[in-house]
Amino acid sequence: MTKLNAVAFQVYAILSRAFDGNYKKNEPPSYKSVALAGIGAGTIQTAILTPVELVKIRLQVNTARKPTSSSDKIGPIKEAKGIIEREGLKGLYRGLGITVLRDAPAHGVYFWTYEYSREWLHPGCRKSAEESLLTMLTAGGCAGVASWVVCYPLDVVKSRLQGQGDASPKYSGIVDCFKKSVQEEGLAVLWRGLGTAVSRAFLVNGAIFSAYELALRCFFPETPDQVLNAAG
Repeated sequence: MTKLNAVAFQVYAILSRAFDGNYKKNEPPSYKSVALAGIGAGTIQTAILTPVELVKIRLQVNTARKPTSSSDKIGPIKEAKGIIEREGLKGLYRGLGITVLRDAPAHGVYFWTYEYSREWLHPGCRKSAEESLLTMLTAGGCAGVASWVVCYPLDVVKSRLQGQGDASPKYSGIVDCFKKSVQEEGLAVLWRGLGTAVSRAFLVNGAIFSAYELALRCFFPETPDQVLNAAG
């Protein structure tokens, strides 16, 4: 997942400038371009993320249904090969549509919330790059929480769609999965486990953004302008 984060952050940095129609050197990108860049980064990331999450979910489902001894456990590579044999290469991209619907807006909210929060906590820091570590941690944590709150119902649907195989699928699509899940388990099913997810998201994303910002300062220590240009 570290590599996926690196891809998302790099794509975001490029797009945030590309989408900024009033781009000026050494000025932070607008909040609008930040959100659009986040959406773009989330969309591109799904091409890599969809097969990875599909294999992870299938392994979890298979383990829950058929507990096996450690010697009989199927690894991710073997599971991926099995999916290709049963469903073809397109089987690895089952759930691509719902993953895009989940990740694109979630990443837009993610980066927008971070930029807005850090500026609110430390006015002027988007240009000066002089915010404290606490500001980085807090803004990053808020970004992680906001993105999960926005996408969590879609994440529930995505996991259910990807967890079913071709043999006897319970759900015919995104809307059908929404309807059946709510009818059978109530609206609460779409938010089940949210508390744990956002608690973890606050800590993890606070650390991710702090590491990102500190790394930029290590690689470009001379002036705030260099940090600003590298970040966007």
